[in-house]
Amino acid sequence: QSQLSQALNGLSDRAKEAKEFLVQLRNMVQQIQENSVEFEACLVAQCDALIDALNRRKAQLLARVNKEHEHKLKVVRDQISHCTVKLRQTTGLMEYCLEVIKENDPSGFLQISDALIRRVHLTEDQWGKGTLTPRMTTDFDLNLDNAPLLQSIHQLDFVQMKVSSPVPAPPILQLEECCTHNNSATLSWKQPPLSTVQVEGYILELDDGNGGQFREVYVGKETMCTVDGLHFNSTYSARVKAFNKSGVSPYSKTLVLQTSEDTQSEEQTLPFPVPLERSQLRRMSPFSSTLNLQPSFSGRSYFELRSSAHQLSLHSSLQSLNSAVDIKKMVAVAWFSFDPSSAHADIIFSNDNLTVTCNSYDDRVVLGKTGFSKGLHYWELSIDRYDNHPDPAFGVARIDVLKDAMLGKDDKAWAMYVDNNRSWFMHNNSHTNRTEGGITKGATVGVLLDLTRRTLTFSINEDQQGPVAFENLEGLFFPAVSLNRNVQVRAGSG
Repeated sequence: QSQLSQALNGLSDRAKEAKEFLVQLRNMVQQIQENSVEFEACLVAQCDALIDALNRRKAQLLARVNKEHEHKLKVVRDQISHCTVKLRQTTGLMEYCLEVIKENDPSGFLQISDALIRRVHLTEDQWGKGTLTPRMTTDFDLNLDNAPLLQSIHQLDFVQMKVSSPVPAPPILQLEECCTHNNSATLSWKQPPLSTVQVEGYILELDDGNGGQFREVYVGKETMCTVDGLHFNSTYSARVKAFNKSGVSPYSKTLVLQTSEDTQSEEQTLPFPVPLERSQLRRMSPFSSTLNLQPSFSGRSYFELRSSAHQLSLHSSLQSLNSAVDIKKMVAVAWFSFDPSSAHADIIFSNDNLTVTCNSYDDRVVLGKTGFSKGLHYWELSIDRYDNHPDPAFGVARIDVLKDAMLGKDDKAWAMYVDNNRSWFMHNNSHTNRTEGGITKGATVGVLLDLTRRTLTFSINEDQQGPVAFENLEGLFFPAVSLNRNVQVRAGSG
């Protein structure tokens, strides 16, 4: 009895599980029916959408056929009208000539016969070759290529979902390949050595330099990225993650990096190791833009304070520069030269990319290597050659500015163009503020970009040229010049 009771208890448990399983199966039947209805509705909707798209395309194609139909009718009707008029004129001439031939007065006939013969020949010539040839064919030279669509319709089928692959492992930032230069940062990363999961791309994120939220700065397949236009003297955090069809990996470890702040030498201390060959690339010639002035190069003595109102604005910017920071201390200095990689192909570089000219008579644009998004920046350009009175342009531009036209022709540049007598400001091909005073060989053009006040001001030979050129500037700006083969410009320190 004890053994039978134990066996019955086990069997009872199985029977209870079987009843629960039957309930589960009956629920599945109901769920399958509901899912079937929902799936059929979805399928019908998808097919109806394809039919609607085909009907819309049919209407577009019929409109094209009707347009061709109307065009053919118009050409034929115009030819009918033209031919009818000419035929009426020809018939009238023939009838008149037949009446003249019946004339019995020889002297009267001779008086008009020559003119009539010329008119007959002229009219016959007007019915020359091609006049009686249809200008339009009756056939419609349109052939609908529906084979690819029919093939796609025949191949329309359900896709059996497969088990997805795992998401990638978090990438590893390669510290030995990462570096900063001025207000740019280059980051490099790789997948873990033992990872076999396929990666479709990477997402690089940086914060705003003030500990704010991260934002995407690169999405793609590359494993190295250079980010330009960062703020000087700022600390950024960077991280990267990988992705494939299955999802996105966790983030890599966060890397903290520091943009340029060294002012006493051309070398800068990096927040992480840099290979020797990369470190050497950081030594730049002094085409610079500073956020302060040295004591021997003060704004007041250099620009000679003038009494005119439009010149005071340049001094006020420099004065605010000196009052904001102790004059004996220098803050972020950006050393940079002209950039061959973004310049027009006609630009010629020399003197370690500090001197540029051009091999074309047309204006070509060249940019500086470093962009600015905040702060106060000043730089100078010396005119080493000036022949035949051309009008080079100086100013700032976006990285995607037109390279084959004068600076300021599009909305990506803010410039002053100048000849030997006068200058103009130009942005988006709008010319303003004509000002007397030009340039010659040996002249110096100064550019003051005040992104605190969001203004751009120019000077020629240490005197401000015109009023404040542009206001309400915001974004990332690169030093820019446009010139032709008659001009040679050399960048100097600021």
